[in-house]
Amino acid sequence: MRHAHEDPESLTLVRRYVTPDRRYLKLGGSILRMTGSERTKFTRKLGEAAGDITPRELVTLLGGGWRERQTAAWLIAVAHRAEFRERLGELLLASEVCYAGQAYCVTLATFGTPADADLLVAYLDRYLPRPDLYYDQTAAIGALLHLDAKLGADQAARFLAPDGLWHQWIDGPPRKEHHDTPDSYREIISLFCVFADESARHCTASKR
Repeated sequence: MRHAHEDPESLTLVRRYVTPDRRYLKLGGSILRMTGSERTKFTRKLGEAAGDITPRELVTLLGGGWRERQTAAWLIAVAHRAEFRERLGELLLASEVCYAGQAYCVTLATFGTPADADLLVAYLDRYLPRPDLYYDQTAAIGALLHLDAKLGADQAARFLAPDGLWHQWIDGPPRKEHHDTPDSYREIISLFCVFADESARHCTASKR
């Protein structure tokens, strides 16, 4: 993992793409609480950043900490750089840092193909059997449900069956009494995808 304070190039990218207006802190639940004018300004700047950043710079950010990875994933989603699909799937499965996993799930949901659903299935197959780990299972099931609805598929069904891995996970130690429903997680991911689409209108990515 590359630490920005140890690498001048990474530090420059962080200052340009990650920390302006505390962007990395807003790429998550804060998006859903933005006012109309705040949302308009944020989507414009996010879209412009997604158009400006190069693939090489994205690779550098994806090698950094959670702030860099989360921001990079969102920029990839906005610019619809599907060439990063496999890399994001690898990072999601590795679960090396906190917070970034949700962004990976959002990005895969915005790509919207069966290949993206397969990566989410692989994640759920690995981490739902681990009730001791509270990672990004909720974001992954929400993203998979979003893709099922979009693709006319039903890949989430076996996880959500009464004896499926989802119920084993939420009923395992420590018991997670405050879980929302899987459909509520799907709704959140769908709202994030709408936000990415709004930002994409301001993106003129050259995909250099």
